[in-house]
Amino acid sequence: MAQTSETRILNRIRGTGSGWAFSPRDFLDISERATIDSALHRLAQKGHVRRVIRGVYDYPRFSELLEQELSPDIDQVARALARKFRWRIQPSGATALNLLGLSTQVPARAVYLSDGPARGYKIGSTSLVFEHTALKEAGFKLRESGLIVQALRSLGQDRITPEIISKIRAWLPASLRPKILVDTKTATTWAYAVIQQIVQEEPHG
Repeated sequence: MAQTSETRILNRIRGTGSGWAFSPRDFLDISERATIDSALHRLAQKGHVRRVIRGVYDYPRFSELLEQELSPDIDQVARALARKFRWRIQPSGATALNLLGLSTQVPARAVYLSDGPARGYKIGSTSLVFEHTALKEAGFKLRESGLIVQALRSLGQDRITPEIISKIRAWLPASLRPKILVDTKTATTWAYAVIQQIVQEEPHG
């Protein structure tokens, strides 16, 4: 028996995992826009997905400890908006540090560099801000490349310590390290030198 568009959409959402944020554009290969809009509206009414802002939903994460749904993942929402509007983005400054686990502060403003227009959104208690910048600043192919470069730039050359290098190395999957090395060749010379250290094997002894 053929699956309905709603079932196929829900299967994709569940298959992607909790926390994923998305817009109707992410399902245009399944059906036409009006059908997708109706399906997402019904799924939200049934509690399968949550409407975050106009045109963007998420598959909520649930905390067993708190016994409630967690707030939307701001990075996921930013990426959903980027796909929706076909922007290229990367986190800036404190946002990159937070996503890499180099800062324990939860910023009230999550700022992303974008080759799209400057825009702002309110997601719960967090302001999601897109700042227009030159394409070069958002030109990395891999999301992880932009994260690392922006975090290093935010810290500054003089604040890069072996501990920082170790933390980023632990965060970065080994399978991505060679790709990151190629992807970030256009980064500032000192930042690229740090990235070369990050992708090296952890010294033993």
